[in-house]
Amino acid sequence: MSSLVLASTSSYRMALLEKLGIPFIAVAPNIDEQAKENETAEHLVVRLAIEKATTVAISHPDGLIIGSDQVCVLNNQITGKPHNKTNAMIQLSQASGQCITFYTGLCLYNGKSGQYEALCETFEVHFRQLTESEISAYLDKERPWNCAGSFKCEGLGIALFDRLAGSDPNTLVGLPLISLTKLLIKAGINPLTYQSGR
Repeated sequence: MSSLVLASTSSYRMALLEKLGIPFIAVAPNIDEQAKENETAEHLVVRLAIEKATTVAISHPDGLIIGSDQVCVLNNQITGKPHNKTNAMIQLSQASGQCITFYTGLCLYNGKSGQYEALCETFEVHFRQLTESEISAYLDKERPWNCAGSFKCEGLGIALFDRLAGSDPNTLVGLPLISLTKLLIKAGINPLTYQSGR
């Protein structure tokens, strides 16, 4: 069996992939993640997911490599990670009462064959009307500076929302496991029947 490689050192993606019970290694892809001029969110995340997987394949040529990338879009603007409280306050104030759409690109690259499959999953987050004091208190408690959209949905961030809409809640955290499972099964690895040492 090809070794499974996650082209990411994100603790969130690693924790998600661990749910499938298949041993893997995580490798930083080290690519330029800047969007190209007039590039749509969907095209951006799929392109970057492919680039991450193929870049890591250079050092792991026999691996089955998972690439993933995510951005969120509010009012037709791609929103990145806030990196600090000031930016996070702005992001969440703009999101208050609005819907943010998350675009998550996924690529499974087979190093042995040089073939890959790639797709984009979307997930909608509908925010409650939030007060400035609610936003500030949330940010002080959870400090989501490295999270697109300035929240952690797997934590207290859930209290910011009115409702969520999407086919796979894992997509929101950064790795669409339902789609990934389908791709892995097509590649000959079924998480339900996988046995270590085989």
